[in-house]
Amino acid sequence: MKYALIAAMAALTAVSGSGEKPLVVHEWGTFTSVSGADGKPMVWRPLQGPTDLPSFVYRPDYRRGDQANEKSRFVTTIRMETPVLYFYAGREMDVKVKVDFPNGAITEWYPRAASMKMRGIDWGTVRVRPGAPDEFPKEEAASHYYPARETDAAPIQVKSPGMTQDEKFLFYRGVGWFAPSVSVELQNDLVVVKNPGKQPVQAILFENRKGAAGFRVLGAVKDEVAVSRPELSQDKTQIMAELERTLVKQGLYEKEASAMLKTWRDSWFEEGVRVFYIVPRASVDAILPLALDPKPDEVVRVFVGRVEILTPEMERAALAIMKRTGEDQAALWKELEPFGRFAEPLLRRATAQLPPAQWTPAVRQLLTNY
Repeated sequence: MKYALIAAMAALTAVSGSGEKPLVVHEWGTFTSVSGADGKPMVWRPLQGPTDLPSFVYRPDYRRGDQANEKSRFVTTIRMETPVLYFYAGREMDVKVKVDFPNGAITEWYPRAASMKMRGIDWGTVRVRPGAPDEFPKEEAASHYYPARETDAAPIQVKSPGMTQDEKFLFYRGVGWFAPSVSVELQNDLVVVKNPGKQPVQAILFENRKGAAGFRVLGAVKDEVAVSRPELSQDKTQIMAELERTLVKQGLYEKEASAMLKTWRDSWFEEGVRVFYIVPRASVDAILPLALDPKPDEVVRVFVGRVEILTPEMERAALAIMKRTGEDQAALWKELEPFGRFAEPLLRRATAQLPPAQWTPAVRQLLTNY
């Protein structure tokens, strides 16, 4: 692995035919979706709950009407999590950077953008500063944000009226209204992964049940593959190593792949059943058109899709909680809270099995609050 990074750094010191030092841009991110056991993608509110981001990260000022609704009210199919853009260059240079999101909305970003709209973000001119000191903002509270800095990328600088901001990358997040690249269905003990697209999709099945974990490497899924749920006899470090190898094969540098896993290891491998897959590059470019000027010598964009499956066991557990807690809304929420941001879609799946007349006041109130 180390030889790939050595080769990459050597390339940055070479002179291209135009006499300019090469510019390399790498990006990683995650598209998270939720599916019932029937394989149908669910609409959900992925931005419920407290944020895991530092306070210096920008969010739309809804009081000025920059967007129509509070972010916690977005009902979507996709949570686009922590895309970061890294820059590598042999000298200081300016790069104009713009990302469009035609079927989504940008909800968080840093540094400050020159132009910010719901359907995209334009940072204007970004100064790439190889060799500059790593002097970036940081708060005492832990955050998913900081591990992404642990790479060899060049620091970047963005200037706007009255301020200059330094960072290791360009960061943004959002929500989307589009279908995942794959669908996942549970048929008894079989997990069926379907790929309706033309490009094969690399996929891995993972399950964690009460701390016991297991996974299956599904390889390149062309049309459909059906496999048994994995035996729960493996260590989570094994799937982390497998995912890191997969990310490096897709073009990320070793430190970038490691940074991505450090960012999400506490949520990717939590309780539940999920399928990880590599979103085809053509799909990434269509979902998030990226404009860079000057044009880099290399652009790598690696997005991991995550399909969170609401299993029948989870639905039965939610029904039991509803019956056990009765009309006590605080107790209902306390027992649902371990499901995190997936509590709302799980509650909706569970209540769909009951006629509304059997919903308790606590359930009605909680769904109204969502």
